[in-house]
Amino acid sequence: MSQHYYSQQPDARHDRRTIVTVLRGKSLRFTSDAGVFSKGDIDYGSRVLIEAMEIPEGSAVLDVGCGYGPIGISAAYLVPKGHVTMIDINSRAVELARENARNNGTVNVTVMESDVLSAVKGQKFDVIVTNPPIRAGKAVVHQIFEEAYAHLNEGGTLWVVIQKKQGAPSAAAKLESLFGDVEEVGKDKGYRIIKAQK
Repeated sequence: MSQHYYSQQPDARHDRRTIVTVLRGKSLRFTSDAGVFSKGDIDYGSRVLIEAMEIPEGSAVLDVGCGYGPIGISAAYLVPKGHVTMIDINSRAVELARENARNNGTVNVTVMESDVLSAVKGQKFDVIVTNPPIRAGKAVVHQIFEEAYAHLNEGGTLWVVIQKKQGAPSAAAKLESLFGDVEEVGKDKGYRIIKAQK
């Protein structure tokens, strides 16, 4: 059985493709490949999150499960004086995110391979964004939320996109148990945007 995108070393045969799109009013070009999340086009949930997320200028931002980079690279354009760290367990996705950052002229990013948030141990962020890897299971998604809370500065925000049918209510409940200040700030075609503030 072929592995899914939440694998460190995907074994799917390469099938590189180019996606040209507009995100937050900026024309961007991404290269994707087999073995990574949403290889054919930018995932609709990611688009909804990109359009909704609010990132104060100068923020230190973390994109958890960055895939080939659309959320993190969009965040980097929103905060040219800030810095975005992008992490993913999938080594193929990490290489693509680095390539896409270079090709889009995005200089204020760092891309790292990381199992959940292990690669950023001890670091703190003002904003964390994630389209969590639902196929990895609820335990992994909830671990991301717990570790995100620990890695946020006081007053920092976590932005999450999740489909109602894929566990938005239980995700919101978990976030409320951690953060207290949790609100649904948007919804579109079954996707929910949840903002949690520390």
